[in-house]
Amino acid sequence: MANVNISIKEEAYQYLKMLKGKDKSFSDVIIEMKENRTEKGTAKSLLKFAGKLKHLDTKRFDKIREDLNEDFNKREKESF
Repeated sequence: MANVNISIKEEAYQYLKMLKGKDKSFSDVIIEMKENRTEKGTAKSLLKFAGKLKHLDTKRFDKIREDLNEDFNKREKESF
C-alpha cells in the first residue's frame, strides 16, 4: 500500500473522522463514499429511493390527483 499525503480543510478532516469511527481507516471511508456515489438522473440514483414512500397514505395523494385532474379538465373545457 502506497502512502500519499494530502491537504484538506479542517472541516473536511473532522467530517471524515466522524464517518470513520474507530473501526475504519480514512481510506476505507473515502473508497466507501466513491462506491456509494450515484450519478444524478441514473437508474441507480432512482433505485436508491425505491420504496422510501411506501409507508405514506396514498389516499391523500389520490385525492390531490383527482382534484388536479378535475381542475385541468375544467380549464381545458373553458379554453375551447
